[in-house]
Amino acid sequence: MEAAKGRAFKRQVLVLLQTDPFDPVLKTLVGFTPRRVVNPLISFFLNPDPLVRWRAITAMGVVVAALAEKDMESARVVMRRLTWSLNDESGGIGWGAPEAMGEIMAQSEPIADEYARILISYIDPRGNYLEHEGLQRGVLWGIGRLARNQPCHAKPSAPFLAPYLASSDPHLRGLAAWVAVAPGMDRSPVLWARLAQDRNVVEIFIDGRIRSIEICELVSGSDSGCDR
Repeated sequence: MEAAKGRAFKRQVLVLLQTDPFDPVLKTLVGFTPRRVVNPLISFFLNPDPLVRWRAITAMGVVVAALAEKDMESARVVMRRLTWSLNDESGGIGWGAPEAMGEIMAQSEPIADEYARILISYIDPRGNYLEHEGLQRGVLWGIGRLARNQPCHAKPSAPFLAPYLASSDPHLRGLAAWVAVAPGMDRSPVLWARLAQDRNVVEIFIDGRIRSIEICELVSGSDSGCDR
């Protein structure tokens, strides 16, 4: 199945990302040579179809986590590539990089051991703080994803969540709330009371699908609606 080359292989990967059900597709993608499939996946972080974009990020996590089991140094190369894309000197913006970092670390504890602090540093004003709100959303999603599988690695982000929980941007508020409701995270009672009444709707990729959900539902952990 890996006979296709160049653009043909990239088209093949795109077709796979558009295929349902998606779980069997992940097994197919892991079967490709990791170094070969990484480049197409990264390119699809910019795809105009949100589902393709998120599936590329999901696949990146599975592929690089599998790579880490066999060749940790090659997995580190991928992680360094993602972090470099978020560096001003890279000449790019790094769309999708923090989400991919979070997904990879959610799937691989050894990678999380080495890189979780770097991801968290992107929301630390004294660290590698990213000022672009779009990238901040990506970092928060990445930390939230990490928190679901590797809560101990995500917990150090708690002191940096307050500004996002109080942000004027509902997407930042919602994503920060999604991080804060993860197991083991600290919550601010004052902010929490305010968020429990926040009916702004945000879109978050959770459990393989893009969900539109009110922030107060995220805070309550319920899909049954918010208190009126």
